[in-house]
Amino acid sequence: MSKTIFLLNGPNLNLLGFREPEIYGYETLADVEKRCLVHAKTLGVTLDFRQSNHEGVLVDWIQEARGKADAIILNAGAYTHTSVAIHDALKAFDGYKMELHISDPKQRETFRHLSYVELASDSLIAGHGTDGYIMAIDDVMKNIA
Repeated sequence: MSKTIFLLNGPNLNLLGFREPEIYGYETLADVEKRCLVHAKTLGVTLDFRQSNHEGVLVDWIQEARGKADAIILNAGAYTHTSVAIHDALKAFDGYKMELHISDPKQRETFRHLSYVELASDSLIAGHGTDGYIMAIDDVMKNIA
């Protein structure tokens, strides 16, 4: 039976490729999505790739994943450091949970060092640029196979 992964992206990731390219690179979120969908297809996994700037929408999607997805990969953007609501929604998801970041928040400003997402996740990939998305899919598949 095919596995399903929700790959969720938080605020400002829709600006990927334009916002601070010295940190996040020049690849757009649409480019990343295409790469991820192609990669997921080669692995035989269903990938549901989404982005929202709204905390409540991300919470709704995490809750929607219950019973639909085997895993969640979440790049929560700035909500990583502020959202107890996202933390609590992740705690209620009984599948595999991975925190993902393009840069490494722990190597950046001090206010980025706390991650509410990390406290509710099974694993973390950070600091590998947009290649981290493919790494995340591969790592999740190893853990849910």
